[in-house]
Amino acid sequence: MNDPARTRIGVAIDIPEPWGAMLTRRRADAGDPQAAWTPAHVTLLGPTEVDTDALPAVEKHLEAVASAQPPFTIHLRGTGTFRPVTEVVFVSLAVGISECEMLAEAITRSEDIRRDSRFPYHPHVTVAQDVAPEALDAVFDDLAGFSARFPVSSFTLFSHGGEGPWRPRRDFPLGG
Repeated sequence: MNDPARTRIGVAIDIPEPWGAMLTRRRADAGDPQAAWTPAHVTLLGPTEVDTDALPAVEKHLEAVASAQPPFTIHLRGTGTFRPVTEVVFVSLAVGISECEMLAEAITRSEDIRRDSRFPYHPHVTVAQDVAPEALDAVFDDLAGFSARFPVSSFTLFSHGGEGPWRPRRDFPLGG
């Protein structure tokens, strides 16, 4: 993406430490090249191009979305997969699914955010993608007993220039 009139954004909930680094490291160990650029997170809005001039309006919209949602808890537990549709293994949400779904839905209600997704929204933490089947199987088995519970008090707007890691632009506290 090299069009200065457009900016690629994403919105996510970061996975706090010590679990974030551990899940990102496990993704890297599986051979997933995205681990170097994308720390462990729950996506609320996947990579989406917006008009660069619209970023202030997007941020104002995200403020309103965040202020309408009280803080909540996420409990990550066990693994799942989207195979055979896509070659993805993820850590599942046992608690916090509805809150993530409501946030994701509200985020896309902006006229400045046009997102056509190939798949329905399903909150999760990707831990391996587009790697050898054996690596997917190993991550699936290794993290089957994984469990982490943490409070969510904000989400983050990220931007991406086409190369390198996603960069945090701004955090949006929940409940105002």
